[in-house]
Amino acid sequence: MNAIIDFFKGVGDYLATAFDKTFIREARYMMFLDGLKNTLIIALCATILGVAIGALIAMVKTVHKQSGKLKLLNAICEAYTTIIRGTPVVVQLLIMYFIVFANSTRPVLVGIIGFGINSGAYVAEIMRAGINAVDIGQTEAGRSLGLSHGVTMRSIVLPQAIKNVLPAIGNEFISLLKETSVIGFLGVIDLTKAAQRVISRTADPYFPYIAIALVYLGVVCILNYFVTKLEKRLAKSDRT
Repeated sequence: MNAIIDFFKGVGDYLATAFDKTFIREARYMMFLDGLKNTLIIALCATILGVAIGALIAMVKTVHKQSGKLKLLNAICEAYTTIIRGTPVVVQLLIMYFIVFANSTRPVLVGIIGFGINSGAYVAEIMRAGINAVDIGQTEAGRSLGLSHGVTMRSIVLPQAIKNVLPAIGNEFISLLKETSVIGFLGVIDLTKAAQRVISRTADPYFPYIAIALVYLGVVCILNYFVTKLEKRLAKSDRT
């Protein structure tokens, strides 16, 4: 009995000491808060950029498929999606930071651009599926009113497609949030980099890594909750 009590007491003492070293001393919790802030900013801004890029690419591909126009733009879009989806995101970030923006002193902005360009290639396919899900009669109705292919796509089809793919875009944001853990390669203090800095001072890898894993899990669960609510609301609006 005493051995069991001593065991749990030892675990409690370790957790109390680890918590103090990881968060309290030298106000190290500020590192984690700054890391969480950078993680959320990069994920949110990159998702917005990715949606803009993905919508544009999806429109180009769809217009080309339906009308045969925009051949050059379609070829560029195909090359873009092939290259981005065929190379690791870490390599893309390193190229962006050390080659494309070699003189930049704003790694967070470079990270947003890098992740946004990467996300755009995947969002493009999501958007294209959403556009294809819109009844072809919508396009024909727009064309019968004298609207051009581009105007019909932008004003009639795309708004409906965005509604169809909003839950998928929410899931893309969640995926991007987790992918930002590699932004530390650029020297940005995200959650993972913050944990590594704390570990370099405490020599205790267990508590910081478990702590940020729980933070990621908590944030993802919250986002999943809102994505699920959004899916239910959209499904309800479709029925009514």
